[in-house]
Amino acid sequence: MATDTRTEDRATPPALTRATSVLEGRVLAARRTFRSAVASALLNPLLYLLAMGLGIGAVADPAQAAALPGGSYLAFLAPGLLVATAMQLAASESLWPVMVGLEWRRTYHAIVATPVRPLDLVLGNLAFIVLRAGIAGLLIGVVIVAVGAAPPGGTLVAVGVAMLVAAAFTGLVTAFTARVRNHQAMTALLRFGIVPLFLFSGTFFPIDRLPAALQAIAPLSPLWHGAELARLAALGTGTAWPAAAHLAVLAALAVLGAALAERKIAELLTR
Repeated sequence: MATDTRTEDRATPPALTRATSVLEGRVLAARRTFRSAVASALLNPLLYLLAMGLGIGAVADPAQAAALPGGSYLAFLAPGLLVATAMQLAASESLWPVMVGLEWRRTYHAIVATPVRPLDLVLGNLAFIVLRAGIAGLLIGVVIVAVGAAPPGGTLVAVGVAMLVAAAFTGLVTAFTARVRNHQAMTALLRFGIVPLFLFSGTFFPIDRLPAALQAIAPLSPLWHGAELARLAALGTGTAWPAAAHLAVLAALAVLGAALAERKIAELLTR
């Protein structure tokens, strides 16, 4: 009996190894689109920084721009754009790739036929998306430093904030995809969820420019918490909430999202 137990233990890798195997598989698959992914991660934020940070910033009222965190519109925009890009990346990676795994190619069913559990699958995918957000954040950070929007040290810390924002969105969007499992609902989430958050969570302008009713619900947006933290990290400016409170909200959403995603995916794959 003892020999059988030892044999089973050797045959079943530990949880960390199983999740790492999922991460490794995602990394190997991503190598085929690495160049286009890097170009997209760098080009889109660069265009926003040039068009809005330098373009709109050049015609903004100098007195109002000087009153923004960082002392200029470019400095204000850059950290918000960094975390907003992480949100968009996390959302896109948690929609169609998850649908491919669950429904269109059913690769998730093949994965859990191995010793990999649904929890390992969720954690491995989450780690991959956070890693991608970190790489994209570093590329954007180079641009931010190059245009003089923020110092290198603060920008590097802001990249870490962007990775936490990605973690906060990944699990929640994955759970959504596992529940709806059709492309119309995913498109609706992007159009009526992610895009409004991108526009109205303090990325492009302070939320105190919004109507009072919308200002009151800003704390419901994970992106707002991320933008506040990223500006604190990159520019050293104050935040509406204590930094620990922003961190707690993002961390709690990351844990909650992972738990919801694991529960729904386990239900779909083991029934």
